[in-house]
Amino acid sequence: MGYLDALDADERDIVRTVADFVDQQVKPVVRELEHTNTYPEALIESMKELGIYGLAVPEEYGGVDVSMQCYVLVTEELARGWMSLAGAMGGHTVVVTLLTRFGTDAQKAAWLPRLATGEVRATMALTEPGGGSDLQALRTTAREVDGEYRVNGSKTWITNARRAGLTALLCKTDPDAQPRSRGISVLLVEPGPGLEVSRDLPKLGYKGVESCELRFDDCRVPVDHLLGGVPGRGFAQMMKGLETGRLQVAARALGVGRAAFDDALAYAQERESFGQPIWKHQSIGNYLADMATGLEAARQLTLYAAREYDAGRRVDMEAGMAKLFASETAMTVALNAVRIHGGYGYSTEFDVERYFRDAPLMIVGEGTNEIQRNVIVGQLVKRATGLVGGSS
Repeated sequence: MGYLDALDADERDIVRTVADFVDQQVKPVVRELEHTNTYPEALIESMKELGIYGLAVPEEYGGVDVSMQCYVLVTEELARGWMSLAGAMGGHTVVVTLLTRFGTDAQKAAWLPRLATGEVRATMALTEPGGGSDLQALRTTAREVDGEYRVNGSKTWITNARRAGLTALLCKTDPDAQPRSRGISVLLVEPGPGLEVSRDLPKLGYKGVESCELRFDDCRVPVDHLLGGVPGRGFAQMMKGLETGRLQVAARALGVGRAAFDDALAYAQERESFGQPIWKHQSIGNYLADMATGLEAARQLTLYAAREYDAGRRVDMEAGMAKLFASETAMTVALNAVRIHGGYGYSTEFDVERYFRDAPLMIVGEGTNEIQRNVIVGQLVKRATGLVGGSS
């Protein structure tokens, strides 16, 4: 783990502790949990005890507040064991980031201490059934009536929706605003009347944790639950939160890709054909060399974006690059791990089939890779013409 050298001693210990948790508690049970699509209650409780849910919470509210470099390496370790565990903390961390950066003092005091311990777990609700990655094309509205917001609309692909005690909801508080982004706000919604988790979505992979549809039917939310207290700022707030989200997805992809590579490398040394280990066959050796090179490049790109984030600079382009490259690399590595395993790679008795099913989520999640390319080229042009600065 030479890439830990950039961290201080305390952060290195955190990453190693999570790595030990993965090796000792996750790997022995993950195959059965995943194949039965069982929610990992015991593992989630262990994550709470380890303080993983508080890694982005400031110390004054009971958290640890590690660097982004540490956070992405912790995420990589979790995903190496089971991508679903990293997913169980992904949206939570984005909501913590939103509260820390933009929340009022009262909002921070009300939620951050409980988010730090995992007593309350959070999720974010962005995507709508007909909207996809176009977050400005929202139909979910929040009208202010008698000192509260009344929310109506629906969201989809909401991870951990059944177990979330707090949902950061992106919605329109001014449907007529122009440009559209000025009418968008983030509401902090707790479970209650008018909020229904309508169904769990069936998935190719990403088992164990639920991804749901939400329906809001005159759901009443106090006005002091408006993030930051000022309407119309939600789009910019969420875009900053998604820098964290996209770095987290890049790190998840690294974890899945690393697990697939580790299994493929071990199998290639054990399996023999034509009288020698299969890694000595040029085609297999080339796969392994390319897999290792791609993963190392993806990690360095992700850590670079994390360092820029820690320096306080704007990283929507850098996070998009990391998410794009790491997720595409993970997909390629997972497929090549199946190739190296041959027929066994198609068997549910080997973990590589799980990596192959989990990897596509990072390509389409947190903004599809097609959207990432749009973000990247847009920022390239703006930065080249001096239309945007590099700071947050």
